[in-house]
Amino acid sequence: MPKDALGWRCKFAVVAPSTNTIVQPDMDSLRVPGVTNHFGRIYVPNMKVASDEDFVALVEAIGATLNDAVDRCLTCEPDYLIMGMSALMFWDGRAASEARMRALEERCGLRVSAGSFACEAALNLFKVRRIAVISPYFPVSDRNVTRFFEDCGFEVVRFRGLKCPSPVAIAQVQPDELRAHVAEMDGDDVDAFVQVGTNLSMVSLCLDLEREYGKPFVAINSATYWHALRAMGIEDRFGGWGPLFETH
Repeated sequence: MPKDALGWRCKFAVVAPSTNTIVQPDMDSLRVPGVTNHFGRIYVPNMKVASDEDFVALVEAIGATLNDAVDRCLTCEPDYLIMGMSALMFWDGRAASEARMRALEERCGLRVSAGSFACEAALNLFKVRRIAVISPYFPVSDRNVTRFFEDCGFEVVRFRGLKCPSPVAIAQVQPDELRAHVAEMDGDDVDAFVQVGTNLSMVSLCLDLEREYGKPFVAINSATYWHALRAMGIEDRFGGWGPLFETH
C-alpha cells in the first residue's frame, strides 16, 4: 500500500473538544519525523460550569458528539486514534473506562490511546504508588479520576480540583497558579504528581517542576502522545520533553 508523503510512519487521528486550545499545540510539539497529527473537533459549546451537575452535562455533551468527530477523522485513513479529552475515559473507574475504550476501538477499527490509561502506564514505569493529582474539574469528576487511579493500584494522597468555570477557562490557568498548588500539595508522602484535563497547560511546566522537586510529574498530554507512539512501535528517543521520551 502506498505510504503517505508526510505521515509515512504513522497518521494519528486526534479528537478533542472544540473548546480545547492546548492539546493540538502540545501534541504537534511532540511529533517525530514521518508522523502526522490530524485533529477532529468534538463540538462542545463553551458552557458555564458552576456545579457538579453542570460538569456532568459537559461530559455528556462531549460524549454525544464524540463519534461524529471520530467518523470525520476516519476519512483520512489514519493508523491510530488518540483521545485528546480525558474526563470521559476516567468515568466510573477503570473497568468501565476499559469497556468504553474497547467499544470505541471496535467502532472505528483502530487502536486507541487515552490519557487515563497512558498516565497509568507512565506511573507504572516510574514505579510509584502514592500520587498527588491536579485537575481543572469539579468534585464529581475528581471522584471519578480518584476511583480510576485507585482501581489501578495507586494511592491518591492529595487531589486539587480547580473548578474551572468553563471549558475555555481551563486553558487560561497560568503557570504561577499551578506552581502554587503544587507547592501546597507536595510532601514526603507524595511519590509523583499527575496532571489530568487535556486543556490544562502543564507539559512544559511539568518538565521544570520535575527538576525542582526531584520526582516524576506526569502531564496527561505528554503521556498520551508517548503512549500512542510506543503503541505504534515508534521508539524514537529524544531530549527536551522529559524521561518518557528520552529513556522509555
